Amino acid sequence: MILSCNSCNAQSSHSPRQNDFLQCLSLHLPNNTGISSVVYTPNDASYLSILLSSVRSLRFRSASTPRPQVIVTPFEESQIQTTILCARENGMQIRIRSGGHDYEGLSYTSQVPFVVLDLFNFSEVAIDVDQKTAWVGAGAIIGQLYYRISQTSKTLAFPAGACPTVGVGGLFSGGGYGPMLRKFGLAADNIIDARIIDVNGRILDRKSMGEDLFWAIRGGGGSSFGVITAWKLKLVTVPETLTIFSVGRTLEQNATQLVHKWQYIAPNLDEVILLSISIGPVNSSGAAGGKTIQANFNSVYVGGVDKLLPLLEQSFPELGVRREDCTEVSWIQSALFFGGYSIQVSPEVVTSRNPEIRSTLPITRYYFKAKLDYVQEPISIKAFEGMWKLLLEREANMGELLVVPYGGKMKEISESALPFPHRAGNLYKIQQLAYWEESGASPRASYMNYRDLDLGVNNYNGDGKTSTSYAQASVWGLKYFKNNFKRLVQIKTKVDPTNFFRNEQSIPSLYSKSSSKNN
Repeated sequence: MILSCNSCNAQSSHSPRQNDFLQCLSLHLPNNTGISSVVYTPNDASYLSILLSSVRSLRFRSASTPRPQVIVTPFEESQIQTTILCARENGMQIRIRSGGHDYEGLSYTSQVPFVVLDLFNFSEVAIDVDQKTAWVGAGAIIGQLYYRISQTSKTLAFPAGACPTVGVGGLFSGGGYGPMLRKFGLAADNIIDARIIDVNGRILDRKSMGEDLFWAIRGGGGSSFGVITAWKLKLVTVPETLTIFSVGRTLEQNATQLVHKWQYIAPNLDEVILLSISIGPVNSSGAAGGKTIQANFNSVYVGGVDKLLPLLEQSFPELGVRREDCTEVSWIQSALFFGGYSIQVSPEVVTSRNPEIRSTLPITRYYFKAKLDYVQEPISIKAFEGMWKLLLEREANMGELLVVPYGGKMKEISESALPFPHRAGNLYKIQQLAYWEESGASPRASYMNYRDLDLGVNNYNGDGKTSTSYAQASVWGLKYFKNNFKRLVQIKTKVDPTNFFRNEQSIPSLYSKSSSKNN
């Protein structure tokens, strides 16, 4: 059978392994499949635009970034099954991409020959209002999910992330925190079923995959275990009116003392309110050196302003929030607010993977590197002043701390309930972001518990096979998953013993050293 697509012409420019992979696809994809519409190689005119369409971090858009030999954009689960089969037979790694927001680009880069399986066509959202559930394709972005829910009901919602272009496939499989985590927990806490294609090409749901694997993919990183194609969600009920505010305070307006006191208040507030802070350097003509630090206190309250103001007056009067600082909104408008949009724009803006109206979130505009700390004990004023000194070394608006309180629902859930263990005992988390505008810069970086290859990586032999021991992987695995890491490795060993689904920080198999030739 001759592969009838542009991707497979001019085969002299392809590697033997790539040619064999493409030929395998042609032999196993159904005859009625339009191969040219789902398979792309560097020979195709649209290859680069498809690749870059979901590269969210500018660090990985340069020509020096390793690129896939093939991109597959399936419409059907059978095409994913075929891709897995052919990749296994021909020693090609698969990188699974949903929204392209992996902080280290692991959903679309690799140092060994690889295929990107881009799931953007799996973006359907089906809502059952009576049952308060929804099925969402793993290739959908959270903005598409949010918008679809908002068009169906004024009082249903889902607790997930803030940035609307993040893909649900990666977000949910990593846990998925967002503005309503103190009220409803993580996205993964509200997932009740899923569909996954395993290393043998079997399509499994919760019942057929079993509770161990279902546990693992809700916070343990789904790409270590298979290809997740859809999630079933338990929607949550919210009032028609929520309240948001954002108030900024500079060092000259007592920001240090306010942030210090915030530590004792925000994690202990009623679960219906999130009071987070974004902190960074800003220009100021009245400050020494022309810059100061500004702390923006950003909040969403699940209810009306008349109940919010007495709560703040009682718990945090020093912040000085006034009625005119507050705006009553719908749930979808609160999503616009945290997504970096004006609440006046049409909510439909969040459905676009590459919106014409750009978000104001710096992470969507600059090169960046991110780190994260979980804080169990309040930080001293002196330590905060040290942070401000480091931030002031950066240009205005080019460094940021995002501080999110825990407590509420998060402290009620056991750290072993899901692979994501950071629950009770954590007051808040600090995400540290360094931004820069030119490729090749070397930003300041600290510590993080998000995807961060600085924590450690799996070993790779010259042929791309891994040989990482449990002890070595534990160096980074315990930081992400704490005591849940051992259970994740046991499940990985059971469902993918030859470690086919792997990357630089995938869950290792205990048998991975003896992987077969094609795995």
